[in-house]
Amino acid sequence: MLNRGIDMGVRPLLSLALLVCLAVPSAFAGDALIAVATNFSEVMERLESDFEKTGDHTLTVTTGSTGKLYAQIRNGAPFDVLLAADQRRPELLEEESRAVGGSCFTYAVGRLTLWSPDVKRVSADGSATLRAGAFRKLAIANPDLAPYGAAARETLTVLGHFDKLHARIVRGENVGQAHALVATGNADLGFVALSYVLSPRNKHTGSRWDVPQELYTPIRQDAVLLKHGAANPAARAFLVFLRTDAARAIIEDFGYGVD
Repeated sequence: MLNRGIDMGVRPLLSLALLVCLAVPSAFAGDALIAVATNFSEVMERLESDFEKTGDHTLTVTTGSTGKLYAQIRNGAPFDVLLAADQRRPELLEEESRAVGGSCFTYAVGRLTLWSPDVKRVSADGSATLRAGAFRKLAIANPDLAPYGAAARETLTVLGHFDKLHARIVRGENVGQAHALVATGNADLGFVALSYVLSPRNKHTGSRWDVPQELYTPIRQDAVLLKHGAANPAARAFLVFLRTDAARAIIEDFGYGVD
């Protein structure tokens, strides 16, 4: 197909050589469909760009809450790789034989922060800010769908504030929506991903309290190769790239931890 203009009967050896040479890129290049947790979307833009510069592979990225992406995969969505915001969904996909066994690994460790665009809203002691209650609405991601929401609920519970503040909590479907609620003033402050606050796109540094790690279960974000992408060279190459020093440096620059 790549060499339709060559007369195979007249020049068999030349044709064979050309077929081999031209077939090499198509055998190893391709496109992979990557499902990415919302909190990691901005980092993924940078990683996608840098990855595509390393070779002939291309990526197509879809973002959403980890819970929704997991549901879509179970319903047959043709994703090749999942970059989740937790460990449980990738583990479940392996257990359900929807992912390649043993392909899970932690690509980032999320960090939770209590943030407000108001430079005076959040004090150095975030627990004291919550206890004082000088705010109308507190945004968190949906704890049932988003790991950052689960971490926020866990933090509030450990600090003894959850029941007191329950009526003031507004929920975004994912941590991106929780951040948007705060950024637009629909909530006075909120528990969001530190990466959003550190982003160059965040025009309001405001005030924040980086939640101590001992207050919530570490947000270990795992990647997994899905069965649909098992034979996809682009998917496999991207997962290799994700573990390189160059990729890890980018991830750290955006406010995540790496193992």
